[in-house]
Amino acid sequence: MEWFSADGYWLSRLIFQRTLAVIYLVAFLSAALQFRALIGERGILPVPELLRRTPWKVAPGLFRLHYSDRFFSAVAWGGCAVSVALIAGLDGFLPLWGGMLLWALPWVLYLSIVQVGQVWYGFGWESLLLETGFLAVFLGTGNTAPPVLVLWLLRWLLFRLEFGAGLIKMRGDACWRKLTCLDFHHETQPMPGPLSWFFHHLPRPVHRVEVAANHVTQLLVPFLLFTPQPVASAAAALMVLTQLWLVLSGNFAWLNWLTIALALSVIDWTPFAGRPPAPAAPPLWYEVVVIAVTTLVLVLSYRPARNLLSRRQVMNRSFDPLHLVNTYGAFGSISRMRLEVVVEGTADPVADEGAEWREYGFRGKPGDVRRLPRLFAPYHLRLDWMMWFAALSPAYARSWFGPFTERLLLGDRDTLRLLAHNPFPDAPPAHVRARVFHYRFTDPRELRATGAWWDRTYVREFMRPVSRPLPPEREGRDTGRGT
Repeated sequence: MEWFSADGYWLSRLIFQRTLAVIYLVAFLSAALQFRALIGERGILPVPELLRRTPWKVAPGLFRLHYSDRFFSAVAWGGCAVSVALIAGLDGFLPLWGGMLLWALPWVLYLSIVQVGQVWYGFGWESLLLETGFLAVFLGTGNTAPPVLVLWLLRWLLFRLEFGAGLIKMRGDACWRKLTCLDFHHETQPMPGPLSWFFHHLPRPVHRVEVAANHVTQLLVPFLLFTPQPVASAAAALMVLTQLWLVLSGNFAWLNWLTIALALSVIDWTPFAGRPPAPAAPPLWYEVVVIAVTTLVLVLSYRPARNLLSRRQVMNRSFDPLHLVNTYGAFGSISRMRLEVVVEGTADPVADEGAEWREYGFRGKPGDVRRLPRLFAPYHLRLDWMMWFAALSPAYARSWFGPFTERLLLGDRDTLRLLAHNPFPDAPPAHVRARVFHYRFTDPRELRATGAWWDRTYVREFMRPVSRPLPPEREGRDTGRGT
C-alpha cells in the first residue's frame, strides 16, 4: 500500500525517538532513586499494601506477579539500560519486529511502575509518557519508512494535549480570560525555577502578552497540525518555542520536553536533510498491526474527545487501565498566594515554642528564603511536588504526610535522601511539626537589601508536634507521647 508510508519523515522519526528515549531514561532514573522511600516495602505508601487491596484488572503490571524492592530496582535500572540502548540507536540494527519489541520493553516496565506509584505517580506526564511510548512502538525502525497512520496518531495526541490545556483554562479561572493569570503564576507555580523570580517581575503588559500567546498556541494553532506542509511544521515549531519558554520559567518534570518531542515529529525535515535511500517495503503483518492499533486508538479516543467538548471537562484522566488514550490539562485555576508547608524538628524533650526547632530542607520546593530556586526538570522530585499540593489543602496529604513524618522521627535513611538538608545528622529528632507559611518573591529593592529571593510570613499550624514512635514493648505506657 503506497499510502501507508511517509518516506520523508525518516528524520522526524529519528529525532522523536531519540528524544523520547532520553525522557524514558530520566523517568526510570527518577523511579530508581526515589522508590524505596515513597513506595518501597518500608516506604511511605508501600506497594505490597496496595497490591493486597486492589484487583489485577484495576492496575495490571509486572508487580502483580511479584513484588520486592530488589525486583522494583531491577525493573527501574533495567529501564534505564534499555533507554540508553535506544538513545544509542540499537533499535536501528535490529529487524523490524526486534526494534518494535525493544521499544515495547520500556513501555511495559514504566506502565508497571505507574500502576503501583499511587499519589506519587498521579501526574499527567506519567500518562502522557505511556501514551506516547505506546505509539512509538509502532513507528518502525531501520530502513522501514514511518507509517502515516502512526504519525497522525502522534498529531492527534499533541492536539489533545494542547487543546485540552487551552480549554481547561478558558473554562476555569477567570484570570485566564482577563489575561492576568501570570501576574501570580510564576510565583505560585508548584516548583519555581532559577528564572522564575525574573519572570514574575516582568512588566504586567508582558504578562498579558504571555497569556494571549498561550491562548493562541493552545486553542488555535493545534488545528494547523492537520493542514498540509509547511503550515503543519510552522505550527509545531511555534509549539516548540512556547514549550521552551515554559522550560525557562519553571520546573514541570518532563511535560514540556515530551510535548516538544511530539511537536518535532510533526516537522518535515526534508528541506534540511534530504531524502534517505529508498526504504524497504513494509511487510504485510506490519501493515495489519498498524491498522489494528490505529483502529483501537480511535475507538478509545471517543471518551477523551467527548471530555474535550464537555462543560465538565476533567484534566489528566485515564479512561483505560493501560493509559492508552488519556485527557490532559493543567492550571485550570491559579493560586493568588503561595503557601508552603515547612517541616521542623527538635531534639528537646518538651515540644513547645521554647524548644530549638530546626528546619528540614527540600531539594526543589522553596524553603530557605536566601536560596535561589533551582532547575531540576526534566527530573521529577515527587515529594517536593506533593508538598505543594499539601499546602493547598491537607486533604492532599492525608494518606502520606503522617507516614512521612514518622520516618523523619525514625531517621529513615531512604527518606532523608530525598531531602536537601537534614538538621539532625547525628540522631533523629524527638519531635516533628509542620507549619504553613506565606511565601512571596521579594522585589528588586528587597533583594538588594537582604539578599533574600523570598519573604515569608507564618500563617497557621499544619501538624501539631508529634513524638518519636515508641518501641513495641513500651507502646501505650508513655503518657507523654504527642498526637
